[in-house]
This record gives sequence, C-alpha cells and structure tokens, in this order.
Amino acid sequence: MIPPRALRRWALLLVALVGSLSLGLWGLATERVEPVSVLMPAPFADATAELVSAFNRSHPRIALRVTRGPLETEAVSDLAISSLLLGESSYDLLLMDVSWTPKYAAAGWLEPLDAWLGPDALADLAPGADLGNAFGGQLWRFPLLADMGLLYWRTDLMEAPPRTPAELVAISRRLQREGRVPWGYVWQGKQYEGLSCVVLELLRGFGGHWLVDNEPQLDSPAAIAATGWLQDLVRQGITPAAVGNMGEPETLQLFQAGDAAFMRNWPYAMAELNKPGSPLRGKVAFTTMVSEEGEPHAATQGSWGFSLLAGSTHKAAAVEVLRFLTSADAQKQLNLRWGYTPTRLSVFEDPELLAANPALGDLQQALAAAVLRPLSPVYAQLSDLLYREVNTSITGDQPASTAMRQLQLNSERLLRSSGGEG
Repeated sequence: MIPPRALRRWALLLVALVGSLSLGLWGLATERVEPVSVLMPAPFADATAELVSAFNRSHPRIALRVTRGPLETEAVSDLAISSLLLGESSYDLLLMDVSWTPKYAAAGWLEPLDAWLGPDALADLAPGADLGNAFGGQLWRFPLLADMGLLYWRTDLMEAPPRTPAELVAISRRLQREGRVPWGYVWQGKQYEGLSCVVLELLRGFGGHWLVDNEPQLDSPAAIAATGWLQDLVRQGITPAAVGNMGEPETLQLFQAGDAAFMRNWPYAMAELNKPGSPLRGKVAFTTMVSEEGEPHAATQGSWGFSLLAGSTHKAAAVEVLRFLTSADAQKQLNLRWGYTPTRLSVFEDPELLAANPALGDLQQALAAAVLRPLSPVYAQLSDLLYREVNTSITGDQPASTAMRQLQLNSERLLRSSGGEG
C-alpha cells in the first residue's frame, strides 16, 4: 500500500506536469504561423528569392510563399484576374505593373494602403517613382523597382548619342554604309505592351499625347508623324522587318551581338550588356529618347509594385511582407545583384551603390522624366487597340495616317462603350 504522503507527492507532480503541458500547448497556439502568398512574374520571383528566404528566417510567425508567375506581363495579369474572378483568390499580395492600378482598384480587388502605411508612405520615393501608385484619391500600390524606357547607344561607334530622330537616322545610315553594323536601331515592335510603351515615348517626342482629358489624340499630326517615323525605319532598312515580332529579349539579343547601333529597352539591359563575356561590355551608354527639338524627353514609366488584395485574410502579415520587400536594404540588394533600379531616394544616394553603379545618377534623372501610360480602368483594352494597329502599320503597307485614324475611331468607341471612365 502506497503511503498517503507519497500519493500526495505524486498528485502534485501530476498537476504540475499537466499544467506545463497546457502552457506549452497554449504557447504553441499563440505562435500560430500565418501564411502569406505573393504572385510575381518569373524574373522578379527569381530576383527576390534570397530576400524571401531572409524574411522567413527573421519572421518565424509568418510563412511567406511566392508563386512564380509567367514571364509576360499580360499573362501574369490574366492569371491574377482569373483567380480574383473566382472570388476566393489564393494570393494576399500581387506584384503589379503600374498600368494595372486603375483597373484593379475600380474592380474592388485591392485594399487601400493609406491606413496601413501612413500619410508619409511615399516621402522617400524618388520623383517619377511616386507616379501611378494612387488612383481615385487613395494609395493602392507601393513600388518595388523603377523602370523607364531608355535609348542605348554604342560608345565604340560614336562619341555622343543622337539629339533628334533625324540624327538617329543619319548616324544609323552612315554606320550601315560603312559596314560597321547591319542595323541602326532596334526596338520592341510585336503586338504586346512593349510596343505601346515605344509609341508613348515617340508621341511625346513628336509633341503629341495619347489621351487628353480622357479624349484620344491618336489622329493628330504629331501621332501620325510618330507612327510614320517607325514605319519609315523599317522601310529604309534601319530597323529589321523582323521587329514586328520582337520583344525585349529579342531586341537585347540582337543588340548585344553587336548587330545594331541603338536599342530601346529598360534599365535591366545595362547589367546584361556588361556581364563578363558580353561582346559589348564597357561599350554602351544610355540616355532618354530624343525629340524633334533636340531635348531629352519623357520615358515610359514601367515600374512594378506590391498591392494588397482586398480578399486577403492575412492583411497585417502581408503588409509586413510588403514593408520588408520594398525596404531600402531590399532595394539595395536588388540593384547590386540584379541591376534593378530602386525607387527610394535614400537608395539612389547610397555611397556603396554609387561606387558600384556609376550610372545610378543617370537612371535617377531618367526616372524623373518618366510619364505614365493613360490612367484608365480600360487601359488594357486601349493598349491592345494601339499595339495591334501600329504593328499592322509598321509591318504592312497601310499608311500611318490610315492606321491612326482607325485607331482614333476604335479608341473613341471603346471609351464610349465603357461609360467614358478614365
């Protein structure tokens, strides 16, 4: 028979054990891990992989998972919209192109960031990077990286870049006659968003606009002249006819091989052109696109930024992810390792980055000259009309004036049918 004193001692031990176990289980419950899912285009998912791992190591209560989306911008948007239309998207954050903001906000798919990030959220953003994040008086997006259209030129073939479209043509033709390059100028001409960005830059360079007060201006003399200039580049053999099927990768490949004097592309191309083994390493510089007046002019703003989806059930955790991935340290890493242009002024002024990337100041100037594509919920449809009509013009026999008049009519019809929203 067990003595009463021993029984009491065992009972106390049992109570203590149960209590400890209960406290442990309660502690585990309070340490519940919140999953946060982010959809990104493939290149950015690759570039941020180390940052994602660092976040998960330093934030044990949040499990960040990235869905690696398609390469093409439009394909990523299609994937996101397909998920959102189901009403139960599996994503908490979406890395969005700047042109998506009005459409996604108008559809009610995004959560306003004003209350989450505070009134000074954009205070550290460089001029140009602050554009396109707000719509309808609310903040819907915070930029991860900046993008702007640049004119790349060969420093081994000329001492300075052209100042006007006419000079670009003249230099190209001279270099072709001398047998130094097969082609003068390569750019994005296939039926996709890249061509719309090219056209916007030329519209501004020739003194025109896409929309004014939500009214298309695509049959103006300036718009016809800009499209006619692209068409003439192909007709004169300065640009290859294959440009009608070329996007950024094809353009870069041709230019990097030394087969062209000029290229229109985004900032990422500079890092690719200066990689070890590149035929053009140390032989390329960039500027903004040229204008008829000989002044550098606006570049298409093409930044990518994070938006919080309204249907997220982990909003606080998702905002913590957003803050981490867009921080100054994160942007610095993306510039050093991947060549991506930052959006924060503090990163542009970082001494280590300036030493590693002397062109950072030039990128900041180009960003300050950036202009947005039309802010409209139906922008995707407007762009689709534009790049299809312009592509038909540059690859076929249709005069630029005919193509642009048809584009004007189609754009007016679209805006009327959508209620004139802009």
